[in-house]
Amino acid sequence: MRILVTGGAGFIGGHIVEAAMARGWEVRILDSLDPAVHPDPPPGIPGVSVLVGDAGDPDAVAQALAGVDVVMHQSAKVGLGVDFFDAPDYIRNNDLATAVLLAGMAAAGVDKLVLASSMVVYGEGAYTDSAGRPVHPAPRRVEDLEHGIFDPRDPATGELLLPALVTEDAAMDPRNVYAASKLAQEHLAAAWARSTGSTAIALRYHNVYGPRMPKNTPYAGVASVFRSALARGEAVRVFEDGGQRRSFVHVRDVAEANLLSVDALVGGRVASGCARAYNIGASEVHTVGQVAEVLSSVAGAPAPVVTGEFRLGDVRHITASSARAWAELGWIPKRGFEDGMREFAIAPLRGDQA
Repeated sequence: MRILVTGGAGFIGGHIVEAAMARGWEVRILDSLDPAVHPDPPPGIPGVSVLVGDAGDPDAVAQALAGVDVVMHQSAKVGLGVDFFDAPDYIRNNDLATAVLLAGMAAAGVDKLVLASSMVVYGEGAYTDSAGRPVHPAPRRVEDLEHGIFDPRDPATGELLLPALVTEDAAMDPRNVYAASKLAQEHLAAAWARSTGSTAIALRYHNVYGPRMPKNTPYAGVASVFRSALARGEAVRVFEDGGQRRSFVHVRDVAEANLLSVDALVGGRVASGCARAYNIGASEVHTVGQVAEVLSSVAGAPAPVVTGEFRLGDVRHITASSARAWAELGWIPKRGFEDGMREFAIAPLRGDQA
């Protein structure tokens, strides 16, 4: 089997490449090796063909797709970003590039796609009221945030809501540019599948962490931001009250979810002309504050500083039900929170000197 991994030199993509090689698959990488993301050229992987090019370049895509059986589309501009001036970059790197890639796949007759999507498509995720009834929250109020009230309210009653696990059938509610771009990628993949009779799986990653995360960037995940602060000898600074709930999932578990998705596509478990979405999040729920505490403790650093600061684009709680992935893909995360975070606390980040 020959697979193409776009963004295969990146954090998640690199782990997918290693896992695919361990399976004996033939792997090709298409990656722009943008110096802003890859300040140092990544080391080569024996047996892996690396094409330096942009997924938004039709010529590079055509070259990369030659002889490929499955595409694993990982390349993207990620994170909340700095401000709205990032919007054109998100749309070009995420949506235009995906459209170019899908058009190239249609032309080349490559009919199987695994797409890296994100939990951000859900917005604030799933909540209930005090009686256990599902409620879709309104955006959090600035006046609440300024007064340290961080949980969203019932838009009808004003009651503070309780977090629940979000399923793939939840309403889509992207609340920042990155989220909007990821949902658009899913829609493009679904349209491509219907139009060409192809099959696609979108994996909605929750909070991925692990070795070789990028460091010192506003586009990285919270775990990487914390690790970067510790590497600088600084105390970790935690926004809000640290009670934000997340499904932190180890990158090697995410790589395995991608390989199992390929198995499902090749095995005909997704109907022709269809796209299927799966949450990829840990079975355990933890808070941002707990991540800060574990990392700081392992690093022997001062206790985290809970700042009460907030960003309007952030969501309060977003935790996954991955039951569909367990039932249909056979995916079960294997790395527990404590062990995974302890490994991550001392693991190299991308950008560290060798």
